[in-house]
Amino acid sequence: MFFQKDLETMRRSDLEALQLTRLKHFVQYCYDNVAFYHKRMDEAKFDPAKLQTLSDIQYIPYTTKEDIRDNYPTGLFACPMKDIVRLHASSGTTGKPTVVGYTRRDLDIWSDCVARLVTAAGATDEDIVQISFGYGLFTGALGLHYGLEKIGATVIPISSGNTDKQVMMMNDLGVTALVSTPSYALYMSEAAREKGVLDQLKLRLGLFGSEGCTPAMRDQIEKSFHIFATDNYGMSELCGPGVSGECELRCGMHINEDHFYPELINPNTLERAALGEVGELVVTTLTKEGFPMLRYRTKDLTTIDYEPCKCGRTFARMAKPMGRSDDMLKIRGVNVFPTQIESVLMTEPHIGGHYQLVVRREGYMDTLEVKVELTDGSLLENYGSLEALQRKVQSDLKSVLGIQAKVNLCEPKSIERFQGKAKRIVDLRGEGDI
Repeated sequence: MFFQKDLETMRRSDLEALQLTRLKHFVQYCYDNVAFYHKRMDEAKFDPAKLQTLSDIQYIPYTTKEDIRDNYPTGLFACPMKDIVRLHASSGTTGKPTVVGYTRRDLDIWSDCVARLVTAAGATDEDIVQISFGYGLFTGALGLHYGLEKIGATVIPISSGNTDKQVMMMNDLGVTALVSTPSYALYMSEAAREKGVLDQLKLRLGLFGSEGCTPAMRDQIEKSFHIFATDNYGMSELCGPGVSGECELRCGMHINEDHFYPELINPNTLERAALGEVGELVVTTLTKEGFPMLRYRTKDLTTIDYEPCKCGRTFARMAKPMGRSDDMLKIRGVNVFPTQIESVLMTEPHIGGHYQLVVRREGYMDTLEVKVELTDGSLLENYGSLEALQRKVQSDLKSVLGIQAKVNLCEPKSIERFQGKAKRIVDLRGEGDI
């Protein structure tokens, strides 16, 4: 199934020609309409008029999250506010959110991009879709909402929270597809099981995003809900969901390359990564009017495959992000990513999908504690089995991470649940631990 087959199956040569045409216009547009980009390009001695090939993009400076914060709230907007028809914002860890603006054309393109991806994942106009993302300034809910409506699906904008009501609506209205974070999907499956309605649900498809989901965690969600689950990728700085997403073959996330030009760089040297290497994803929006982004450093680490997919789509496919260059934990000189830990935990049948990583500094040494729930609380009464499981998980983690981690096996439902993004890391270093 395709939403815009002629575009999604373009020959690579035609696609690159379109990208170059759009890139030339876009770079000049940024230079002419955003003072920040005008100054940056002048400082780099880059003349937009001299851009002749796609590779010339390498001479344009990167844009970072700090640049957006420094220009809060609307310093990077390319249009006057009268042309902006919607504002979204991401939560700000320093007290200032990232504010993004959309023109009417931006919203239309955004919904097209999402419509492509949900269609590739298997959604149709016959689906009844429950959106359990939080509505509001967060881009995820409204992004999926308008894309799903565009393909003719029935949308239930229930938002997040009130899990009992979520399960009731899912059951009573015959919901066939769920939009949520992976961690909240697991939580809802627990609630549905407790209410005795899990096997009555008509769910068949999960469209997950907003947080990482390892294959092991996805398998657990699929087994719990008896559904087919796919991932989609995006961020508010680029548009929201709609940058890329999996098709039904799940062999990478198709990037909407006619609207987003991807690059991979070494996050340390900032040089372009070689084909096939893991690198930090850098994205240039080729058609954004309200809030254009030139070479935005996403901090997400991935690979890109340019070979056409067997589904017929020719857009490049990015692998599920395996971590973030700024999400990486440095423990005793070793780089540790939460996804590595999750990949170990999710393969153990006695362990649930909710966990927390606690980092402390004891003396001059960093320590890592992995708190994870048991699926069966009765195991806590069997000391021998509990100890054996603890040793096994510790051994598996050491094999993957290369360092020793303390494993704390907790009672079921003792770790906090989140209706949005799960907060996996508690870093207590620098907070008085000695």
